[in-house]
Amino acid sequence: MAGPRSIEINILGRAYKVACSREEESALIAAADYLDEKMHEIRDSSKVIGAERIAIMAGLNLAHDLLTQGGGDQVEEARARLTRCSALLDSVLEDQDTLF
Repeated sequence: MAGPRSIEINILGRAYKVACSREEESALIAAADYLDEKMHEIRDSSKVIGAERIAIMAGLNLAHDLLTQGGGDQVEEARARLTRCSALLDSVLEDQDTLF
């Protein structure tokens, strides 16, 4: 695996340098292009002004899409795993308390 390197991405006409490995480069560029597209859509179709506000709206829209269109299963699975881990930790801690 190659070490991190710096690539340039463009979002809303601004260039950003981002560190990533060579293996992750194409996925990062695709993600940046997708975010740029969503931010342009928000800017062009609404009265939202300012890159920060547009970024927040894009983030909210993308999070909503993730949770409602398939990604929600992953979130629910992660929650279930965390609940099981928490129960296991509680059980281990209770067992430790009875030993001492």
